[in-house]
Amino acid sequence: MTFERGDQKVLMSDWTRYLPERFRAPVVPVVRLSGTIGAVTPLRPGLTLAGVSKTLDKAFETKRAQAVALVINSPGGSPVQSRQIYTRIRQLAAAKGIPVLAFVEDVAASGGYMIACAADEIFCDPSSILGSVGVIGGTFGFQDFIKRFGIERRVYTSGEHKSSLDPFLPENPDDVARLKAIQRDIHDDFIALVKRSRGARLKGEEAYLFSGEYWAGNRSIELGLADAIGDLRGVLRARFGETVRMPVIAPKSGLLANLSGRKPGAGAMIAAGLGDDLISAIEARALWARYGL
Repeated sequence: MTFERGDQKVLMSDWTRYLPERFRAPVVPVVRLSGTIGAVTPLRPGLTLAGVSKTLDKAFETKRAQAVALVINSPGGSPVQSRQIYTRIRQLAAAKGIPVLAFVEDVAASGGYMIACAADEIFCDPSSILGSVGVIGGTFGFQDFIKRFGIERRVYTSGEHKSSLDPFLPENPDDVARLKAIQRDIHDDFIALVKRSRGARLKGEEAYLFSGEYWAGNRSIELGLADAIGDLRGVLRARFGETVRMPVIAPKSGLLANLSGRKPGAGAMIAAGLGDDLISAIEARALWARYGL
């Protein structure tokens, strides 16, 4: 099909040459996925599907998007939220027919690596940390502490195993066995997800790859956990041209955004959540510290 421009006939496919450059340049929207996964308190939200779904939707709906880039920096967290975010990314990629590229910053470990597996290709820095395909859980034992101070623990339950792993009771081997069985199921699912996502690119014995160990960038590439060394700007410009646009798609941020939509009594909710927030901060710090960060 053609249209008249002066005394010339111009193909419809050539229209774009008369548009401003910013309307002709390829677009790769960028979504940042940073922080612990699933750790949510009133003041310290972690990565959850509810928190990132609108951002992901907006990224995949971007006009003229050639791909979607995920910038990942997470030590992991909730396996449920990790998988739900992974699943949503794959659903959107399939629905829109758009490739996904992941760029690892400091770390994509455990649940963070699970999310990275939603990408068709994974890029990292030589000093990035990837892997930790495993499941971990922990608690404390306070039974001797409360006994020392004359504190009596009173627990009332209906259900034989309702008080399993109570930190104020002595450890029960049966409770530990049940927990480990659940962890094995979650670990098996994690392994299947990684194998399905990375396929023949994986190298090495499964017992090694899926032991919970983690590696730096170059070794991760050798093992097939990542595809190449590369940074966001360099890779996208090399692949889509020097004029590629990389808009960052982000939710509202800041204190006002956090408070908007809160119900009456938000001040009381914040005050009540300070203790939880402190605990969450300690737990998040411990997650990052596992990878030397």
